Amino acid sequence: MCAIEAGRRGRSVIVIDHARAPGEKIRISGGGRCNFTNIHSGPEHFLSDNPHFAKSALSAYRPRDFIAKVEQHGIAWHEKTLGQLFCDGSSKQIIAMLTDELAAAGGRLSLGDPIHDIAAASEGGFVLRTGSGRYQVTSLVVATGGKSIPKMGATGLGYDIASQFGHQLVAPRPGLVPFTWPSDMAGDWGKLSGVGLPVRTRVGKVQFDEQMLFTHRGLSGPAILQISSYWRDGEAIEIDLQPQLNLEQELIAARREGPKASVETVLAKCVPRRLAEQLAVDLGLSSQRLADLSNRHFAAISARVHRWAFRPGGSEGFRTAEVTLGGVATDGLSQSTMESRTVRGLFFIGEVVDVTGHLGGHNFHWAWASGFAAGRSV
Repeated sequence: MCAIEAGRRGRSVIVIDHARAPGEKIRISGGGRCNFTNIHSGPEHFLSDNPHFAKSALSAYRPRDFIAKVEQHGIAWHEKTLGQLFCDGSSKQIIAMLTDELAAAGGRLSLGDPIHDIAAASEGGFVLRTGSGRYQVTSLVVATGGKSIPKMGATGLGYDIASQFGHQLVAPRPGLVPFTWPSDMAGDWGKLSGVGLPVRTRVGKVQFDEQMLFTHRGLSGPAILQISSYWRDGEAIEIDLQPQLNLEQELIAARREGPKASVETVLAKCVPRRLAEQLAVDLGLSSQRLADLSNRHFAAISARVHRWAFRPGGSEGFRTAEVTLGGVATDGLSQSTMESRTVRGLFFIGEVVDVTGHLGGHNFHWAWASGFAAGRSV
């Protein structure tokens, strides 16, 4: 995106990528259909040590601007829930769109070309030594992403470059990542693998109402991925397994109408049957009749369902994390151009910067917006 804009301004541009194919994370995104932006994308959908940093780039390049580009190339798209936009066809269409525009702007793409070293040139600019040769450039844009999904080729190169030129880092950590079971839950709760339901997850004042999925390793699904970006190791997250219902009142009414019914039978009307059975076991009330339980028992059951304080054993880490939180500290960058405040001609864009979006196309939009901002200035 940056190279396209810079090339259109007459700059001589080369994109150097150690991967053998361009846009691999674009290719695998959205189940192969690329959730390329979100119509609601704005500063409130991003995390950063400086929550105001992203405002300039996001206001200069909006979701409608990328949609116009997609439509100009004849790519059909559709909206799913919460403003998420996907290709009707394949994510490869987005890759082809970008590489075609790069070529049309006179830019070059060098694939399978690892960076060996970078140095500041004595007369200004930078000298790069790569697998394909030596380059001397006036500007250097770092768009390396973070450490997420190393099997796709993700590395910490961008952080190394930032540190080399004196930039501070906000400690990188996995974001939009599944949680793992603590050791004392893995055996019984892991058996719920495949069970899913809509829930509300909360950490502090932040909450998300979306789907949650039980896996043999832990908890996943959009509600969990979203809240994981706000979670810190050792903290508990609060999960409401039935946010649309007052379970305590339901139990009292159920006892009045059918006192011989078991706890799990009533719970199974509110959550999936396998989960209801596990909750009854967990509460020590398996096969207990409602008639034999007091309102105090019902309050305890309700608290367990509506305010489950789940303390993860950990997360699945960078191996499956969709994004990397943290990165190059924003106080060292211009929010309007993404250029270093201390090293002229050095830019950082996209995920390598300490700006991380929510699930649902926001991280792609940050890539387009920050790339556009740098491309107009590089």
